[in-house]
Amino acid sequence: MKGEVIMKPTFQGSLVALVTPFRDGKVDEPRLRELVEFHVANGTDAIIPCGTTGESPTLSHDEHKRVVEIVIEAARRRVPVVAGTGSNSTAEAIDLTAHARKAGAAGALVVNPYYNKPTQEGLYRHFRAIAEAVDIPILVYNIQSRTAVNVETDTLARLAKIPNIVGVKEASGSLDQMTQVILACGPDFSVLSGDDNLTLPLMAVGGRGVVSVVANIVPRDTAEMTHAALEGDWKRARDLFHRLFPLCRAMFIETNPIPVKEAMAMLGMIAPEFRLPLCRLADANRERLKTILQQFGLLKA
Repeated sequence: MKGEVIMKPTFQGSLVALVTPFRDGKVDEPRLRELVEFHVANGTDAIIPCGTTGESPTLSHDEHKRVVEIVIEAARRRVPVVAGTGSNSTAEAIDLTAHARKAGAAGALVVNPYYNKPTQEGLYRHFRAIAEAVDIPILVYNIQSRTAVNVETDTLARLAKIPNIVGVKEASGSLDQMTQVILACGPDFSVLSGDDNLTLPLMAVGGRGVVSVVANIVPRDTAEMTHAALEGDWKRARDLFHRLFPLCRAMFIETNPIPVKEAMAMLGMIAPEFRLPLCRLADANRERLKTILQQFGLLKA
């Protein structure tokens, strides 16, 4: 789909990496709609379905598209929806991105191709092909720990020159690399943390916010922390970040999204259901998680 490029939005603040609730092996559509309402009511700045936290690798293509459609329908333009549309096949990523555009998404989050380990030139051509095929704002999702390849700073700087590639979810875990990206790509390119425990350090050097896992359970706290930083109220931002920090770390005591879905189940938000190869949290870690939720005040002791 080619045409006039949509004006560059500024994706910033708290963008939730939304879980996909399941019940009896199927997507729990009523509960998914409830989660969207929860985020609208609690100030989340954008909702991202079908990312890593949404268990996209085990969604069929039909399910993937249906989840995107439901979230967009439920959001009713009250909050932007940035659909996860990445794939290690460029043609497949274009198809998913075109669907998101047609369904009314405000943007697309596109992960760097996994398993086939492209070169930096291959990465550049992959993202450029998607951006040229679909006139929708695109966030690159750089996460070497899951894909075996790092989108290097020089590559991102090249991509930032493409009008509808508007930012990056940086999950490299390296504040040094993220700072390099901010300097190389300029102030109009949104650099978002892909790790909740690095949100405030990244924002201190010019990042615009976070694609958050912990916001699935504490959306208002996460949004308030990022908004305080964007407004330059660093004391309030730091106080909120310090309070959130143990909870952020708890979300990764096992592979994401296992801990966050277990936490949501403890809070009565969803059923504790996963698709293999993901499975329930180990008993010892479940007790650790329960204690941290109690300390935060989300569960009664």
